[in-house]
Amino acid sequence: MSFTINLTKLGFTDADTALGRLNPLQGEKLLTGLGRLIREQTVERILGGGPSPGGAGWRDTIEMRNPILNRSGALARSIDYRASADSLMVGSSLTYAAIHQFGGEIRPKTASALVFMLGGRLVVTQKVTMPARPYLGLSAENRAEASRSVVAYLRRMLG
Repeated sequence: MSFTINLTKLGFTDADTALGRLNPLQGEKLLTGLGRLIREQTVERILGGGPSPGGAGWRDTIEMRNPILNRSGALARSIDYRASADSLMVGSSLTYAAIHQFGGEIRPKTASALVFMLGGRLVVTQKVTMPARPYLGLSAENRAEASRSVVAYLRRMLG
């Protein structure tokens, strides 16, 4: 589960031109720094319990001891990025990351039912519907911070 950053969508209509003027090492350095920033923003969103990048709050769970997507901390720890001279991907390799981002149904694969503990009681059911709780993406505040970072870097590199 990952998303790709398009600098034009961040407000840089000439971003491709500017990146083209950088050598590959400078472009990778820029996108690596941007990747670190976006990873930090995403982890902060998960640890803080939202909201989604679009500003919507996440639907509560029955058990609210921890922020919704931070029960074990594994999702926040799994957020990583991969940068090259001309692309950046941010995401998680956890198998359950996508269902948190998009929502969906969980059904048993080999058993006749799903069995789990919830609120101290045993639950046996045929399916669980997970609401979408988008954590990947850029909020308006995230975009502004990323834009400032990109502009500062390009100014340093291009004069």
